Amino acid sequence: MNRYPLWKYILIATVIFIGLLYTLPNFFGESPAVQISPAKSSIKSDDAMLKKVENTLQLANIAFNGIYLDASGVKVRFENTDDQLKAKDKLSTNLGKDYTIALNLLSQTPNWLLAIGAKPMYLGLDLRGGVHFLLQVDMKAALDKAAESSVGDFRTSLRKEKINYFGISREGQQVVVKFDNASEAEKAERLLSKDYPDLTYAMSGSGKDITLTANMGLASQKRTQEFALKQNLQTLHNRINELGVAEPIVQQQGVDRIVVQLPGVQDTAKAKEILGRTATLEIRLVDEEKTDFATMEKALNGQVPFGDELYKDRQDRPILVKKSVVLTGDRITDAGPGVDQQNGSSVVNVTLDSRGAGIFKNVTRDNVGKRMAILLIEKGSTEIITAPVINEEIGGGRVQISGMANAQEATDISLLLRAGALAAPMEIIEERTVGPSMGVENIQRGVHSTLWGFAAIALFMIIYYMVFGGFSVIALSVNLLLLVALLSMLQATLTLPGLAAVALTLGMAIDANVLINERIREELRNGNTPQAAIHAGYDRAWGTILDSNITTLIAGLALFMFGTGPVKGFAVVHVLGILTSMFSAVLVSRAIVNLYYGYRRKIDNVSIGQIYKPN
Repeated sequence: MNRYPLWKYILIATVIFIGLLYTLPNFFGESPAVQISPAKSSIKSDDAMLKKVENTLQLANIAFNGIYLDASGVKVRFENTDDQLKAKDKLSTNLGKDYTIALNLLSQTPNWLLAIGAKPMYLGLDLRGGVHFLLQVDMKAALDKAAESSVGDFRTSLRKEKINYFGISREGQQVVVKFDNASEAEKAERLLSKDYPDLTYAMSGSGKDITLTANMGLASQKRTQEFALKQNLQTLHNRINELGVAEPIVQQQGVDRIVVQLPGVQDTAKAKEILGRTATLEIRLVDEEKTDFATMEKALNGQVPFGDELYKDRQDRPILVKKSVVLTGDRITDAGPGVDQQNGSSVVNVTLDSRGAGIFKNVTRDNVGKRMAILLIEKGSTEIITAPVINEEIGGGRVQISGMANAQEATDISLLLRAGALAAPMEIIEERTVGPSMGVENIQRGVHSTLWGFAAIALFMIIYYMVFGGFSVIALSVNLLLLVALLSMLQATLTLPGLAAVALTLGMAIDANVLINERIREELRNGNTPQAAIHAGYDRAWGTILDSNITTLIAGLALFMFGTGPVKGFAVVHVLGILTSMFSAVLVSRAIVNLYYGYRRKIDNVSIGQIYKPN
């Protein structure tokens, strides 16, 4: 009656053994580490790079616990943070600007556990320390940028078909093309409608003053904004990869916000500097025809000539540049810091893709003797880095940008350009930094609260239900073991709300054992034999346990589907805890009871606490 077949015991033992294996990595902790990754796409992470790092540390007599190569670069473990910082300084000096050196924390899990995929669960920002950003994407700027891009596209299309026009410009998010006769305007409308069907066109005016206006429809605006958000998400991912951050969280929040969390980052100042910057690059021509004193004076007073924009260079000198953008950072395939061989100043060497190289070659060929401005757009402000004279046609797609203040700025700008251009500017609207010591304190408090709660539950169950209470405590321990194992296997991120969900899971799991124990007591009071009471107690309590857990599971799934951030983290642990509690409270506890009582031929009584029979 109360005996399990052998296969059930084997199944339960296998599940517990696997749970133990995948829980173990969480007890080994983390060690200080340095991560070395290439700063240029031309440099590969290979054995030669590993050997170079190892030789550098050995020559400097810096002890390390382990060194290995993976997809993101070389990682080196150290015994303490002092050796970690010494290693970073030495590697930065010896390897130079071709490599990104980042401080990190790495798990000390043994290789034999890693070989079977057993890794510790990820710890969230509130438990591990790190940096949190909430960024707002400027959707208006994304639409303005798309309209500005259309200006250049329209100009290219009209010139290619030799359609005469005498003016093209952007007014807000509209592109306005002016013609001096109706036939040319109609030809232009037919051509542009065919080439750019996402836009809506309207013609106005008569005689020699005809205007063709192009507007983005609502569907086109929505697509542009969605693209801007996705492009910015990808760019931030690339920048974080350049920084060598492990387990980053970069996700969309709402329609125009992005959350960035960098758990475990110790070099928080560098992370803030790189991720907080929203630099994009633009190359435009200087308007050489409007450099006289009177025009510049009017421009400084707000009367900027039509088709131009006024910006200042790094020497605070005003320069009029054309609105038309020749090239943007979208055409950059690689960028790296360098030194000008003639004067020894810091520069950025940029490589363009094939289309960008072709455009740059044509522009420099047609504008020899004129000036070309290179603009850096950052945090809503635009600055002219340099505005050199074009001495000759520049082909091959390699461009050198001078005007850097120092080598560090050249390195930072190279990283930003290499990681990709942002489709729209972003502003940091929320910023939090959690120190490693605070993370450790949060872990200690969370673990202590869980353990004290477990101890209190165990004490109550053993006092109130005696031997059966002990069985319940063993089942509860298995539940906690399996929950941690599942979180580790799924590589879920554990946060403070997740720890709260663990404590809640323990309370809910023991509730199922209370139902079973009380049902067994009731059967004994009704005069059933101990073996029959155990059998009936488990069978009749199962329906109630299932109903209560399903309703709670539905609530947990709703939190997971509609919640964000901490709410979703709580829901993940909560849902997994329900599944493990049903397994442990019913299968595991009954297996223990069956082992203890099931093989006895006759039982006079069971140790389940005081049974009060009705009068």
